Amino acid sequence: MATIRTLLVDDYKDWRNQVRSLLQARPEWQVICEASDGSEAVQKAEELKPDLVLLDIGLPKLNGIEAARQIRQLSPSSKIIFLSQDNSLDVVQVALSTGAHGYVYKARAQSDLLPAIDAVLRGKLFISSMLKGYRFTNTAGAKAPHRHEVQFYSDDTVFLESFTRFIAAALEAGDVAIVVATESHRDSLVKRLKAQGLDVDAATRQGTYISVDAAKMLSTFMINDMPDSGQFIEVVGPFIRAAAKAGKRDHPRVAACGECAPLLLAEGKVDAAIRLEQLWDQITTIYEVDILCGYALNSFRGEGDDHVFQNICAEHSAVFRA
Repeated sequence: MATIRTLLVDDYKDWRNQVRSLLQARPEWQVICEASDGSEAVQKAEELKPDLVLLDIGLPKLNGIEAARQIRQLSPSSKIIFLSQDNSLDVVQVALSTGAHGYVYKARAQSDLLPAIDAVLRGKLFISSMLKGYRFTNTAGAKAPHRHEVQFYSDDTVFLESFTRFIAAALEAGDVAIVVATESHRDSLVKRLKAQGLDVDAATRQGTYISVDAAKMLSTFMINDMPDSGQFIEVVGPFIRAAAKAGKRDHPRVAACGECAPLLLAEGKVDAAIRLEQLWDQITTIYEVDILCGYALNSFRGEGDDHVFQNICAEHSAVFRA
C-alpha cells in the first residue's frame, strides 16, 4: 500500500507523541514532519506537500483555521483533518468551511482518528462521533447574496444617515438589527430612527433592535491586541443565532452594523482591524446576516494609509464613500 505522508501540527509535544503512537497501527501512515505553530505548519506544507495534515486549531502565531486556508492554497492536494479540543458547533462549521476534510474531537481521538483518516483518504467527510448529532449547514447552498459592506464617511451626518437607512430597512422587513457602536453614535441613531417613526423602544423589548457598545464587544474576543478567531466565533455565533430568533418573518435575516474594526484602526492596530473584517466576512458565510461597517475618512491620513484603505476595501462586498 502506498505511503501516506503526514504533517502533524500541535503546540504540545506530548500530544503529538500520542498521535504518533496511534498512527503506528498503520505503518503506511508516516509522520514526515511535525510543527508546533500555524506559521510553521504553512511553511512545512508548502515545502513538503504532505498527503495529510493533522491540524490543531488553538495554535500560536497563526491559528489553525487560518493555517488551513493558507495550506489549501499552497498545497491543494493535501487533505486536512482538524484535531481539536473545541467541540463548539460554530467553530466546527468555520473549520470545515476552510475546505478541510474532517474534524476529530481530541477526547475521541483514540476511537475516531484512525477511522477519520480512512474516511478522508477515501474522499469522505468525517466528523467526530460526539458531533454527529449536530446539523451542519452547507454554506454553498441557496442563500441570499453575500453582503458585507463598508461606508467611508467624511462626517457623522453621513455615518448616521447610512446606518439609519440600513437599520430601518431591516426593521421594516421584519428582520433583526444589531448596532455595535460607540455610545454617542448609538444614542444618535435611536433619535434618528424615532424621528422616522420607528418604535425603537418596542423593537428593543421584542429583541429585534439590539444595541451593543463596540469597546465591550471587542473585549470579549481580543487576545494580545488581536482578535482571536476561536473566541470570536464562540462569542458572535451564538449572539447572531439568538438574535435571529426574534425576527418577525419565517426566515429572518440579521442586519449588523458597527465600528469594532474602525475602533481598532483608530488605535493604530491595522493588522487587527483587517483580521477582524476577515472574521466578520466568515460570519456572513455561516449565518443569514448582512453587515455594514463604518470608517471615518480622517482615519486614513498617515503615510502608507492608501494601502490600508485598499486592504479594507478588499474585505468588503461593496464600498461606499461620502
